[in-house]
Amino acid sequence: MPEVTIRPVLSRRDLKRFVKVPFRLHRDSRQWVPPLIFERMEFLNREKNPWFEHGEAELFLAERGAEPVGRISAHLDRRWDEFQGGSDAMFGFFESADDPEVAGALLDAAAEWARARGRSRLLGPMDFTTNDEVGILIEGYELAPFILEPWHPPSYRELIEARGFEKAMDVLMWELRMGELKEGERFDPSIHVAAENALREEGIEIRNMRKREMADEVRRFMDVYNEAWGDNWGFVPITDAEAEFQAKNLKQVLDEDWAYMAEKDGEVVGAALTLPDINQVMAKLNGRLLPLGWLKFLLGKRKIDRLRVFALGVKHAYRHTGVAAGLYLKHIETAAQPDKIHWGEMGWILETNGPMNRAMEGMGGKVVKKYRIYEKALSAAEGPKSAVSGFAAGSR
Repeated sequence: MPEVTIRPVLSRRDLKRFVKVPFRLHRDSRQWVPPLIFERMEFLNREKNPWFEHGEAELFLAERGAEPVGRISAHLDRRWDEFQGGSDAMFGFFESADDPEVAGALLDAAAEWARARGRSRLLGPMDFTTNDEVGILIEGYELAPFILEPWHPPSYRELIEARGFEKAMDVLMWELRMGELKEGERFDPSIHVAAENALREEGIEIRNMRKREMADEVRRFMDVYNEAWGDNWGFVPITDAEAEFQAKNLKQVLDEDWAYMAEKDGEVVGAALTLPDINQVMAKLNGRLLPLGWLKFLLGKRKIDRLRVFALGVKHAYRHTGVAAGLYLKHIETAAQPDKIHWGEMGWILETNGPMNRAMEGMGGKVVKKYRIYEKALSAAEGPKSAVSGFAAGSR
């Protein structure tokens, strides 16, 4: 059997090979959902993704002979340094054959890259930040991933932990059956009371986002998002350029009925972004919109029957006014309509976020998936160097 070699991505052809690694590894998986190839190519394009304005990354391919058997990124983020401190590097986009030699070589390459830049800890996976896809799936393997959720086989956890990585943080996905909730049964009545207090006594109104004002709405949402999540473990605020970059994709997915702004005297004080689970459609496209993918996408959108509550937050000054409860109630009222989707998932929620997790329990939710972010301390003298072909030439 040929030995495993690790080499950096140096061309557009290499990048496409990098993007398509999971297509080969998971082609027989019932759960895995192929991403759109062109979207992943754009996300990893240094000229298009504004993350690269403050981040530095190397992408690595693992090969046995001419056969791709894994991939990984190694990256660092100056904004992470600013807001989270420490001397961290991250890894992401981790995919590997069920082979300790492949996984070990990939993780060693990422660690070597990080040590060469004076970093003392390697965290991951995160693609590229905690605002993107994060973690290794450690519970819920039998379930299909929702929009912007990764899926991994059980072997990934074993392969990473065998290389000395330990838990840094777990994040949770909660299932909510909103259309089935009835006050006095599964839905905690105190949430309803708090919502009414916010809406009536505090003079707070909740409205739907306006797709026709997408650019302005995204800025309002990000203002809430960056403040509301600012104290969370691993959070790095999104820049205006990153928000605009993400908004292009969100506009194709956004359903105004499921995206909300909470306002007081014209100021947006809270927001919730819930997305139809387009993974139900994406699973049938095999990563391509051409030649017939667009038609399948447009027809399939009508049949989507589940949601992901992607983000829900409130500015600090309004956290005790019941705004969050009002946003929960808005979801329940919308789901109660006969022609609306009534269930979905909410997350990721940090395992340490007591208020949000209690709220999910109060709404009758249950944890159905768990993702783990790993960490490993790096020593300058640690271990043998990986067999990385062309490593210096590929560094950026």
